[in-house]
Amino acid sequence: MRVLIIEDNRQLAANLVDYLEARGIAADFAADGVAGRRLAMAQRFDAIVLDLGLPGMNGMSLCRELRDSGAEVPIIILTARGELDAKLRGLAEGADDYLVKPVPLVELEARIRAQVRRFRGGFARRLSVADLVMDEATMEVRRAGRLLSLTRTDYNLLRVLMRQSPAVVSRRQLEDEVWGERLPESDTLRAHIHRLRRAVDQPSECPLVHTVHGVGYRLAADDT
Repeated sequence: MRVLIIEDNRQLAANLVDYLEARGIAADFAADGVAGRRLAMAQRFDAIVLDLGLPGMNGMSLCRELRDSGAEVPIIILTARGELDAKLRGLAEGADDYLVKPVPLVELEARIRAQVRRFRGGFARRLSVADLVMDEATMEVRRAGRLLSLTRTDYNLLRVLMRQSPAVVSRRQLEDEVWGERLPESDTLRAHIHRLRRAVDQPSECPLVHTVHGVGYRLAADDT
């Protein structure tokens, strides 16, 4: 299990990291919202522990942005704000749990494990197209047994294509599902598809990622 701690109190963060790693949970750390967003978008985590009063980008905004981007990782807010309104807003922005400091570390660990179990058991599934397999529980993607290295955005694009396979997915639908309201620049999707095609189809002799000119893209073992 791998957890991202986004907390500007470095002493508290160090205590959390030390405790979790002693319990067999790998933990990464970011001290501000911008760095936390960068790590959360670029790497894969089983859970995120998120403070609200962060420099650079506050926790509420970061939680909302992660959810808008399609991230389904469990998010546990850990904050000094115990007001009911703050709790309700945090949950409304997409958090899965809300804890008020100070909290016993053993309870935080239990909450993390419970959220990861819930995610893996209730929402994750295994997708496959030909010899391409995606395990949504571990976020691992393999082609003919070979583990693929994908960015989070490329993973999200591939997941949409695999869920819709063999149907054609329009450019607009892909952009909406992966980027939400913050639509990318005109060539961004094309660049990601190009990188995704290299990761999925090379060096295989059977391409799976196909362009349907003027419409969008499809994932299938044939291009008809």
